[in-house]
Amino acid sequence: MYLNIFYFFLTLLQVVAENFTGIFEFLLVGFSSLGEIQLVLFVVFLLLYFVILSGNATIISVICLDQSLHTPMYFFLGILSTSETFYTFVILPKMLINLLSVARTISFTCCAIQMFFFLGFAITNCLLLGVMGYDRYAAICHPLHYPILMSWQVCGKLAAGCGISGFLASLTVVNLVFSLPFCSANRVNHYFCDISPVIRLACTNTDVHEFVIFTCGVLVLVVPFFFICVSYLCILRTIMKIPSAEGKRKAFSTCASHLTVVVVHYGCASFIYLRPTADYVSNKDRLVTVTYTIVTPLLNPIVYSLRNKDVQLAIRKALGKKGSVKPFD
Repeated sequence: MYLNIFYFFLTLLQVVAENFTGIFEFLLVGFSSLGEIQLVLFVVFLLLYFVILSGNATIISVICLDQSLHTPMYFFLGILSTSETFYTFVILPKMLINLLSVARTISFTCCAIQMFFFLGFAITNCLLLGVMGYDRYAAICHPLHYPILMSWQVCGKLAAGCGISGFLASLTVVNLVFSLPFCSANRVNHYFCDISPVIRLACTNTDVHEFVIFTCGVLVLVVPFFFICVSYLCILRTIMKIPSAEGKRKAFSTCASHLTVVVVHYGCASFIYLRPTADYVSNKDRLVTVTYTIVTPLLNPIVYSLRNKDVQLAIRKALGKKGSVKPFD
């Protein structure tokens, strides 16, 4: 998978070089209009970034070290945490630097590279959430066939498929955006190189490009989300057939964490990407973007550690503590 990503990266550089126009760099406007409040934002975002890194690193380490967590569900959770760690690394360090800097520029090539990796990891996360929904469906609705349906070979192929598909889709979108001519306007009304703020700077008609990008957005957002909804309808029907209240509670608890992350991630991403670029409203959209670039990666380790008994026990074990752990309701 990493070799394929490397080839995608080389292809991206070639695309950018071939379509290079008069713009040498972009100016990331970000939060510059907030004045001295930017210092407060820097402290807040820096603390949140450390929490994201430490939280996801804890989840990854615990899953790797604890044999009881070597199951398909936690395998995908570990990959999701890894992807979200790189996902935030693409955005947050540059944003933090710009909060303290007067010169908030980013080169044309670096802007394309940032968009490529951001979209690549973001789309991979969407697909992984869809696969995790299927994993819950297989575990609850077909428990006897679960070892076959979610064998390690199948899990590996699904994870690799999510990564390759995510970066292929990202390469397609970035190619569409940066194949457009950019003449003189270079003020990106955002804190990173996102699709809508950049494509608005193109000095030509972008309707065809936007339609193709919108189609890609439907494929990577609506299709997996629809698949998740169908999976959970089947799960709900199966759970309602369980006679004991305790059995129902346990079945619901295994899905609650995943559903929470799905609603926030897909909700915010759909609000931003499943509409025309002309409807982009900088301040409101920037707030929503902060939610899925910072809050969602922060939510993942918090939700899975607070609501998951297995992860709590593994963390206690890794810290050398003994005793039972009662999960939060």
